[in-house]
Amino acid sequence: MAIEVQIFGTKKCQDTRKALRFFAERRVKVHVVDLQVKAASPGELRRFAQKFGVAALVDRDGKRFAELGLRSAALSDDRWLDRLAEEPMLLRTPLVRYQQRVTVGAAEATWKEWVTV
Repeated sequence: MAIEVQIFGTKKCQDTRKALRFFAERRVKVHVVDLQVKAASPGELRRFAQKFGVAALVDRDGKRFAELGLRSAALSDDRWLDRLAEEPMLLRTPLVRYQQRVTVGAAEATWKEWVTV
């Protein structure tokens, strides 16, 4: 059975490039969503948030987070999801999805499980 994954990230992100290389080396079909071109939908982000929590999706060390002055922001989870959909550069990348399974950031151990199943 051939697997297909979806990767949300940017070309500049080192971890996104690692994910792309990982799956390319294993000849896994990849659908890439470049967050600089197209933002992830709130529904898609909710899928990742259900597993990891909204806080895990936010790149608090990122440049855009600092630019927007969000260090002291106290937003609800729903408001964070809306903000992440509006400002995709706030996301911790890559967000990788295979069927109903998801990962946030570089998660090679999990990806290996997916491709060996």
